[in-house]
Amino acid sequence: MPDRGPGWTRLPAWLERRWWRVLAAGLALGVLAALGQAPFGLWPATVLGLAGAYALLGAAPRLRKAALTGWAVGLGYFGLTLVWIVQPFLVDIGRHGWMAPFALIFMAGGMALFWGLGFALARWLAPSGRFGWLGFAAAMGAAEYARGTVFTGFPWGGPGLAWVDTGAAQLAGGVGAFGLSVLTFLGAAALWTALARRHVPGGIAVLAGFAAALVIGGAIGRGAVPDRAGPVILRLVQPNAPQHLKWEPDWIGVFYDRAMALTGEAAEGPAPDLVIWPETAVPTLLGDAPDIQAEIAAAAAPARAIAGIRRLEGRRGYNTLVLFDADGKAGQYYDKHQLVPFGEYMPLGDLLDGFGIHGLAAREGYGYSPGPGAALLTLPEPLGTALPLICYEAIFPADLRAAPGRADWIVQLTNDAWFGTFSGPQQHLAQARFRAIEFGLPFVRAANTGVSAVIDARGHVTAALPLNVAGKLDAPLPGALPPTFYADWGDLPLGAAIVLVLGWFAVARRNPVDPSRRAG
Repeated sequence: MPDRGPGWTRLPAWLERRWWRVLAAGLALGVLAALGQAPFGLWPATVLGLAGAYALLGAAPRLRKAALTGWAVGLGYFGLTLVWIVQPFLVDIGRHGWMAPFALIFMAGGMALFWGLGFALARWLAPSGRFGWLGFAAAMGAAEYARGTVFTGFPWGGPGLAWVDTGAAQLAGGVGAFGLSVLTFLGAAALWTALARRHVPGGIAVLAGFAAALVIGGAIGRGAVPDRAGPVILRLVQPNAPQHLKWEPDWIGVFYDRAMALTGEAAEGPAPDLVIWPETAVPTLLGDAPDIQAEIAAAAAPARAIAGIRRLEGRRGYNTLVLFDADGKAGQYYDKHQLVPFGEYMPLGDLLDGFGIHGLAAREGYGYSPGPGAALLTLPEPLGTALPLICYEAIFPADLRAAPGRADWIVQLTNDAWFGTFSGPQQHLAQARFRAIEFGLPFVRAANTGVSAVIDARGHVTAALPLNVAGKLDAPLPGALPPTFYADWGDLPLGAAIVLVLGWFAVARRNPVDPSRRAG
């Protein structure tokens, strides 16, 4: 049947006549879609880029071409989104600099494989018909779920994160950031369906739903967040230690003294109830320098202090968050359990050490050992209970749900100096904002080089220190909202819906009649 849409909608068919055309178009559309990620924040670009990608999929005649299309789109998308991944390799250029371009290529290409599989699955399940957009959203939802879980997962930069500064972000309280990614794929495909004048009513209905979600979400986002029963003032310390200098002998004392001075500064308003230092901010091992620990506790007094520190237990090392008591002893501590592969530990580290390949944060190639898992900190009143996170643990919402109870707030210690000075820290902050919305809890993050921030239960940043600035931030801890639907159920309902949709298409595909047309 000839194409009945406007002339410009026949562009995908022209592109498909040469494989390099679809590769180039896919890369360009992926880059366009990535402009929705921080720090750009252009969410319309994400929708348009993915709509164009769906159009390319519609012109792919075979599974192999569909997979190539999806991989090309993913390569462009993750190539720009994850461009910060080269920064850790530039900290010690002599040892790791040569890996930087390979890291970006392999990381973006590896993440793109999941999108290639998603496009191929969408083509196989729903090659044409009025419900092709639904098959596309379900297939890409399955691909994104796999990307976030396979080999410990890396759920960074999903399309749903582009909505962080819009009313649609409030939907994460029901479906999570993952659900927003699925809805973004759905809306983008529906947009192309309407523009191409194919099955217009369905496409317009989905777009109307999106518009309603933006309005309703915006209204929810403007709703008041309750105050805490008792006021709490937090002091976030941001020493701003560049990673290439952080462990240099001549600089360790400089950054420690800076953090101590910020800790002991007089408050302009109410005195803080808790002082929070970032990840690995204490330059000694836990228990090795009791005088230093006592100094930190004394500088924070009468408040208590939380700080990032390294800990040894036998031959095992841990990346640890510690709550110091009044004497500087470890009252409670939490060991990071979601470790960064090739960063905090090396798979087959002892073998690769023989080739001179070491983990970026490891001294001898072995890195840290994982802690036992999610936990809660019981803090002195009126601080309540806090759910501790260290660095990129904040990108795994399932880990927050694994905690042994509901906390009053979330605290994250991080060293975003590893992520550079541009997109990485901003994207990490966006993830933190979504965790606050998903769980209806205030989220507090102390970052070595920024962005240190206090985030309320609707994901709004109420106070922050900018990137690459040394300073302290005294700010009140916002109150919590009731448990959200997502906090109670996580990704299970949406995952079940995706399985049902994929199963429906798979069963319908066995019939000789086109499954999408038969279903319609």
